[in-house]
Amino acid sequence: MQPNSQKNNTRRPVQAPYPPLTDFLPTSVKEMKLLGWDYVDVVLFSGDAYVDHPSFAAAVIGRTLQKEGFRVAIVPQPNWQDDLRDFRKFGAPRLFFGVSAGAMDSMVNHYTAGRRKRSDDAYTPDARHGMRPDYPTIVYSTILRQLFPDTPIIAGGIEASMRRLSHYDYWQDRLRPSILLDAPADMLIYGMGEKPIIEIARRLSAGESIKEMTDVRQTALLLPPSALPQPDGDNIILNPWEHCRKDKRAQSANFRHIEEQSNRMEGGATLWQSYGDKVVKVNPMHPAMTTGEIDASFDLPYTRLPHPRYKGKHIPAFEMIKFSVNMHRGCFGGCAFCTISAHQGKFIASRSKQSILNEVRKVTAMPDFKGYISDLGGPSANMYGMGGKNKKACARCLRPSCLHPAPCPNLDTDHGKLLDIYHSVDALPGVKKSFIGSGVRYDLSMHPTGNAEVDKTNRIYNEELICRHVSGRLKVAPEHTEKHVLDIMRKPSFEQFHRFKDIFDRINRKKQLNQQLVPYFISSHPGCTELDMALLAVETRDMNMHLEQVQDFTPTPMTLATEIYYSGYHPYTGEKIFTATRPEEKLAQRRFFFWYDRTYRPEIIKSLHRLHRPDLIKRLFK
Repeated sequence: MQPNSQKNNTRRPVQAPYPPLTDFLPTSVKEMKLLGWDYVDVVLFSGDAYVDHPSFAAAVIGRTLQKEGFRVAIVPQPNWQDDLRDFRKFGAPRLFFGVSAGAMDSMVNHYTAGRRKRSDDAYTPDARHGMRPDYPTIVYSTILRQLFPDTPIIAGGIEASMRRLSHYDYWQDRLRPSILLDAPADMLIYGMGEKPIIEIARRLSAGESIKEMTDVRQTALLLPPSALPQPDGDNIILNPWEHCRKDKRAQSANFRHIEEQSNRMEGGATLWQSYGDKVVKVNPMHPAMTTGEIDASFDLPYTRLPHPRYKGKHIPAFEMIKFSVNMHRGCFGGCAFCTISAHQGKFIASRSKQSILNEVRKVTAMPDFKGYISDLGGPSANMYGMGGKNKKACARCLRPSCLHPAPCPNLDTDHGKLLDIYHSVDALPGVKKSFIGSGVRYDLSMHPTGNAEVDKTNRIYNEELICRHVSGRLKVAPEHTEKHVLDIMRKPSFEQFHRFKDIFDRINRKKQLNQQLVPYFISSHPGCTELDMALLAVETRDMNMHLEQVQDFTPTPMTLATEIYYSGYHPYTGEKIFTATRPEEKLAQRRFFFWYDRTYRPEIIKSLHRLHRPDLIKRLFK
């Protein structure tokens, strides 16, 4: 009997039953009828698979509308190439269609920095590629407008958000107009969509026409030229489309206004841009969510699972965040190559401790949870609970970054709230360890505040982060080594990385840990020359680093770096900035990441002779 008893003790735990279909938002008419519905108020079309989780936008918007009493259906990854039955199956909803390309801009999703087609898609079952078209916002809206000419269409998501005004499209290598000129949507929601989508649904439900809704915050829409006001403190008239097409500096000048208004605490001014016989109006952003508002969004009844239609299939984006918890939105770093602040704003919306702990408890109840929280994070891992000490000063501020060129003296950088969350999560039953997988801003945690207690707390934060919350490798993002490149990137001096690495190495020696610090770097960023990459290679080689986490700069709509790449000028200074744009220039820079690979050695040596820096050959290949 003993062998059998041992065998029974080693059996895998019984898997909990998968939630029933009725626990999810319906994706078919059959599922709709299971809920007892004979119509829907809203149909959401998404370029992603439907994962009922607070990290997936279609689920967030659908659940938000559902909480308000609206009947919502989701059509994930509709087939746009057949008889269009996916677009027809629910018929015309009572209120509107919602359209989103998904969690990523479709062109970033589809193509590499070298404009080569990717072979997989992390937001699709089994990572299958080809399940969404290029520019789904345009494709889906066009189909819906043809099939249902009288039903309102609302576009949203990162693709629409970042393309709300004229923008450079790297994949077509041209300036494109607002996506509203190409996608026949009635309105575009930019940024985080819970507040505007509820207002639109309520007003439509009350009988108001979509054409009358020109004042909804955080939306953009097309209007006749007669709507264009005189410029004043509440209205900024951007350079018109025709002017931007002829003069790249006009497009560059527009960007500064767009970025500054996106980062205003109270939403800023209304932006206007003319396109011939039409004008795009962009209403101001909502202020950052209050703790109660963001809790309400994260506390909705998500199953935290992919829809049963995908059962047995692997969705990489879900697997990545399956056991993670997002604690806040927004980022005040303002990195030149990042779209987070343009989409979420620079002011932090932090969840309550109770909301976070409740979600962790849900994670620990998942049948395949092994005790490890993969990430307690956010857009930047250690900005939770932070903001300006003097809110009136924040309301006047137009700085795109609270950390560059140096941390703002008004910024409260106390990491005490974050430590409290870490301790409370690790004390929960079922949690063996929590890791920090999101990027950590070490310039934030190392910044000397002049307040002895805060500085002590932040030192403890760095120590506990390194001792208790690293899953073997801690990823950080210095991005470059050369100061003038880092200034354009809005990143701190590389000297700060050296100091953080010293702390990391000292604590690892003291605690006898065998952990690795993994830095991210970018080549071909605006301002970066081939010589700068050679100096980066020498600097990291002297630190005994063989770089792994590296990438070529990819211009994406509505970032400072992209505007410089396109125009050649810095929008804030007017200074002319060099950028590597030709493939051979980009390859020459990228090679220096891999100086240790003998395949690249001959070309690197040739480049250094051409750059008149043979001294660097000796330092690289000593």
